[in-house]
Amino acid sequence: MQAIADNFRAVMKHTEVSGNPFFTGNSHPKLARLICNHLGIELSRCKVGKFSNQETSVSIEESVRDEDVYVVQSGCGDVNDNLMELLILINACKTASACRVTAVIPCFPYARQDKKDKSRAPISAKLVANMLSVAGADHIITLDLHASQIQGFFDIPVDNLYAEPAILKYITEQLVVGEDTKICIVSPDAGGAKRVTSIADRLNVDFALIHKERAKANEVARMVLVGDVKDKIAVLVDDMADTCGTLCIAAGKLKDAGALSIHAIVTHGVLSGNAVARLNASSLESIVVTNTIPVEEKMAQCPRLRQLDIARILAEAIRRTHNGESVSYLFSHVPL
Repeated sequence: MQAIADNFRAVMKHTEVSGNPFFTGNSHPKLARLICNHLGIELSRCKVGKFSNQETSVSIEESVRDEDVYVVQSGCGDVNDNLMELLILINACKTASACRVTAVIPCFPYARQDKKDKSRAPISAKLVANMLSVAGADHIITLDLHASQIQGFFDIPVDNLYAEPAILKYITEQLVVGEDTKICIVSPDAGGAKRVTSIADRLNVDFALIHKERAKANEVARMVLVGDVKDKIAVLVDDMADTCGTLCIAAGKLKDAGALSIHAIVTHGVLSGNAVARLNASSLESIVVTNTIPVEEKMAQCPRLRQLDIARILAEAIRRTHNGESVSYLFSHVPL
């Protein structure tokens, strides 16, 4: 297992992004600073706030003329306000004669509204894609889109990075305690089957999935386990945890099926509503989320909640994009 972990490491090359404007809004400034630290640059100066009538106010405080500009803003928290900040930041840079504007969106907003699954339903992810393009974005960098086809909503390049290498590294280093350790990678729904089978294949372990039927949005009616987890460490893997209802019910199913211990690894930890209370009362021993969304306050309330840093992945993607190098290398490697 240790040999597998070694295969997913790579050394980040010397950055050459220094000097290029790098802005952030109010959604996740800590992540933006971490990315800048990995790139060896400073955040550029701008003021993002609100007027007294609650309209978004943006002021770019340094020249961006003929520059490659990067704007980091995650679709979390006050999603609509943060989306408007991103759109106005992009447009402000573009109208100030920026050569190219790259929007780095670790958690893409409205990603779950990606299809017309009932009468008169909007495809809001497509609307967001149109808004970003009209605002002036020339390139999008994001992480673990809820549905890969969202890339097709854009007429500009989209790099959809994956947290899978970081997840593999975490499992092999933190959950595998010996060669005899038996692990089963579990998808909490049928939609994540491709994700868990990829991870299970690369670890050479078993996988299972849970079929769920929803009574309505954010409410699960029934769940059925497909696969064997008896006397194994069960690892639930998903792209997003919102109210955590699915994860907690799935953990209960796995416990009833005889799993030795149950862990969850999720890319985007939205953790809305009473998600923290549910996690504290669940059968999960740990839930790991990446820092695409700030969860520090919730970590203080939930000792089972842990954070996986993906700032290096985003920083290396930015460096490679800026230098015209392939980004596909990051689909199977974790930069150091």
